[in-house]
Amino acid sequence: MDGPGPARHAEDRTVSDRPEIVCVCGSTRFAEEMDAAGRELALAGIIVLAPVVLPRAGDRPVSEERKRALGALHLRKIDLADRVLVVNPGGYVGASTRREIAHARATGKPVTFTDPA
Repeated sequence: MDGPGPARHAEDRTVSDRPEIVCVCGSTRFAEEMDAAGRELALAGIIVLAPVVLPRAGDRPVSEERKRALGALHLRKIDLADRVLVVNPGGYVGASTRREIAHARATGKPVTFTDPA
């Protein structure tokens, strides 16, 4: 049966539809690559939800409790997203990103990778 479904791509949406929402995931070692992917998506008219990358130069140390809270917050971003984009140069996926992928799949979110190797 033809017809638009909830997993339509951004180019298939009409002006009255809300833009697609994509949650970017990946290791913090790829902060620049995640930022670049987010910019590319935003320029394509997509709403981007991305992790807070810590620490940054000049930041105070972040407690483990705060890091856990930010990790839980990122899972809620995945819940809000239509799909997840994993930024994984060289195919690298760390433990936190694997947890995010498992959460996305458990909630029925499509997951794609920048480097499916």
